[in-house]
Amino acid sequence: MTTERPPERPTAVPGQPTVAVLGIGIMGHGIAGNLCRHGLPVRVWNRTRTKAEPLAELGAVVAGNPAEAVAGADVVLTVLNDGPRVLEAITSAETGLTPGTVWAQVSTVGVSAIAPLVQFAADRGLTFVDSPVQGSKPAAEQGQLVVLAAGPASARPVLEPVYRAIGERVRWVADTGETGAASRLKLVLNSWVLALTHGTAEALALAEGLGVDPADFLAVVTGGPLDNAYLRTKSRAILANDFTPTFTVTNAAKDAALVVGAAEQAGVRLDVAAAGRQRLERAAAGGHADEDMAASYFASFIH
Repeated sequence: MTTERPPERPTAVPGQPTVAVLGIGIMGHGIAGNLCRHGLPVRVWNRTRTKAEPLAELGAVVAGNPAEAVAGADVVLTVLNDGPRVLEAITSAETGLTPGTVWAQVSTVGVSAIAPLVQFAADRGLTFVDSPVQGSKPAAEQGQLVVLAAGPASARPVLEPVYRAIGERVRWVADTGETGAASRLKLVLNSWVLALTHGTAEALALAEGLGVDPADFLAVVTGGPLDNAYLRTKSRAILANDFTPTFTVTNAAKDAALVVGAAEQAGVRLDVAAAGRQRLERAAAGGHADEDMAASYFASFIH
């Protein structure tokens, strides 16, 4: 008879920045876990504490409130659903923040929500870095996110080990003096992800409706210019009827609204993105809100 040993907790590496992670959801859990595995001292907070508690096994300190989490931290990461929730969390953390702390805002908040966050940071002497990430749950868990970053060069040294722990690469966006440069890039990327998702969902829905074997469709595009890994991933999920969320319909609808709203402000008409937003809202109303965004597929059969 053998006794299974519990997994060893990572040991913090001396000299690494202490990181506070506010928001332990689908993305935040993977991000915080990889920070722990790379030996960074990590403190975590989540509105629902039970979601954060498993990270204690990796060495994270689970805080009772945002202020407790950020007290003494060198870097604060906000990984929440939208701009208002980010502002609420960082405001709740205010008494624990000190001037000079680097605040890397990792959530996808769009364009309009950035200005209040920047103002909050400026009023309290924080170094703000607009820092959304590209990737879903698997990439967050495997430390393979693509980090989009815009902020002062002075923040880069302290953020280097943080970004190295959570991402496979970092794209620093040229600072043009405008607010939210990385968030604007993220919206462009999200418009493409949403288009790919809906394109895959609609092609397979049409195959279903016409009695076409989806395997024939996928065989024709394999290895050609129309083939891509994302098509394969979402097709597998749809055909297996496995909609375990890597990014939910609800969150995708939120991002679609940010894309469409930003386009309208810029005087750009996005017909496909607007229609895609309606598909996601229809899928959510049909009972698929908490499923993977590939559940856009079901919107084709909801009238």
